[in-house]
Amino acid sequence: MREKIKVAYVCVHNSCRSQMAEAISKLIAADSFEAYSAGTETKPHINQDAVRIIKQLYDVDMEKEQFPKLISDIPQPDIVITMGCNVSCPYLPCKYREDWGLEDPTGKSDEEFIKTAKIIENKVRELKSRLSSIII
Repeated sequence: MREKIKVAYVCVHNSCRSQMAEAISKLIAADSFEAYSAGTETKPHINQDAVRIIKQLYDVDMEKEQFPKLISDIPQPDIVITMGCNVSCPYLPCKYREDWGLEDPTGKSDEEFIKTAKIIENKVRELKSRLSSIII
């Protein structure tokens, strides 16, 4: 049996959007790929607003299995998704890459976090459906 494709969601601090993407992917795409998140630096904790919103929307407690990680802490990915960090997006070698261009909701309203989570959910579903067309 072939190994599952590894998808890494990469951001600078690995505390908000990339963590949300990891949690949502594990919930809705675990049958298609392994999801990881990482950054070039880390914050001490996952953004508490992100933790609360993901728990509220998906009944997933990110703090149970996730924590901020460095790029060096995760397996070599096949696919790298950058969250939209603009000029400081970290580089990580991979077979396929795309940028989701997401605004960081940190410090903004719950509505912004919910909007970001829903965009991530849609993008994860799209990625899952496109996997067979991505050359790995």
